[in-house]
Amino acid sequence: MSVPADAPVLTADAMRAAEAACVAAGTTLAELMERAGAAVADTAWRMAAGAPILILCGPGNNGGDGYVAARRLAERGAAVRVAALTDPATELARAARAAWTGAVEAIDAVPSGAPLIVDALFGVGLSRPIADDLAAVLRRLSGRVLAVDVPSGIDSDGGADWMPPLVADVTLALGALKPAHVLLPTARSCGRVLLAPIGISADRAMRTLPRAPSQVPGPAMHKFSRGMVLVFGGPMRGAAGLAAAAALRAGAGYVVLDGSESATLLAIIAESDEKFGERLGDPRVGAVVIGPGFPAGEELLFAVEAALDSGKPLVLDAAAIDAALPRLSETPRKAILTPHEGEFARAFPGAYGSKIDRAKAAATRTQAVVVYKGADTIIAAPDGRVAAAWPGSPWLATAGTGDVLAGACGAMLARGGDAFDAAVAAVGWHIARAAHIGPGLVADDLIRD
Repeated sequence: MSVPADAPVLTADAMRAAEAACVAAGTTLAELMERAGAAVADTAWRMAAGAPILILCGPGNNGGDGYVAARRLAERGAAVRVAALTDPATELARAARAAWTGAVEAIDAVPSGAPLIVDALFGVGLSRPIADDLAAVLRRLSGRVLAVDVPSGIDSDGGADWMPPLVADVTLALGALKPAHVLLPTARSCGRVLLAPIGISADRAMRTLPRAPSQVPGPAMHKFSRGMVLVFGGPMRGAAGLAAAAALRAGAGYVVLDGSESATLLAIIAESDEKFGERLGDPRVGAVVIGPGFPAGEELLFAVEAALDSGKPLVLDAAAIDAALPRLSETPRKAILTPHEGEFARAFPGAYGSKIDRAKAAATRTQAVVVYKGADTIIAAPDGRVAAAWPGSPWLATAGTGDVLAGACGAMLARGGDAFDAAVAAVGWHIARAAHIGPGLVADDLIRD
């Protein structure tokens, strides 16, 4: 599983708009198809390594990309066959088919697969799952699969959970990634995702997670300028302790854990005499973390209300999200919410669409940055920016890692600057730590040296 770092992600509608803008700037659709087909041919050539190639072409422009790839592969001397679902249905696809001088077989007459199968059947914009009879034909084909743009039979926008009959080993995204490449369950069917630039200027509002930068303090930095984080501890002391330790490990210069007699790290200031209100008045506090290990109740509600009144940047996790919802959008503030699937459903019942759509709607409603956690974590800002963190680390699927993420968000937020950028940096740090540790990870490992 892999996707390019910091790559644009476009829905089907946004991709069509980007293509239209490209045409308006002087590039024809035929030129774009030629570039796409050339990129497919280059990838297929490397994957096949001299073995025969079977290209499956659909009636639309995805099929046209397949015909262009077939022509270019044949010109290189590759052993390439083409099988079509039906005659081309668009002008571009018909022109690409006419330029292919080889034979075209019927897909249902293909007796078997090939060492490499290029899936150029449907691509983006599919409005329904593949029919059962065609799916049965495709499932009997064997070989490695290179999907053109998206595996045929999935919703490229990630709003439906259709599964393709041909699971891709490699998917070559054309011009930009699509939501299906970074959202479950469809991402699992895309295999390794590569990006082919074809000259389209893609909107960067939605993108994949950038590579985690190294955070090296400058020579003039001190503990308070690196960020002071206040963590409000609940009855489950371990959860808040993880969050506080994670804030230090993620780069905060000073961390206070309120409501606990001790902390996981000696450098954390543990205060059991509940100086939370007093600490909220400290101008050096750059971020407040509330929610890890804290069930719903009057005590939590009091803490959330006090934090909201203080105007401090907030990281709200678990039950603290529900407690803050009535007031979050009242006054613009820096805030990051970190719900997992169950917490999101409880806080935002009735949300619909893809995970990206739901995260964006929640961010707009709350005017906060939403880190919608999971194997396909989505980070959404109220202004429409989105970062997709697929693939994450499977080793993070264990208790306490969400508390660690909340603390990391606090560290990044306490430095000042944009809350969305802070959330993106925290998620990147979280995944990078998990990747370094690997098998057997427990949440405590993330906060150890």
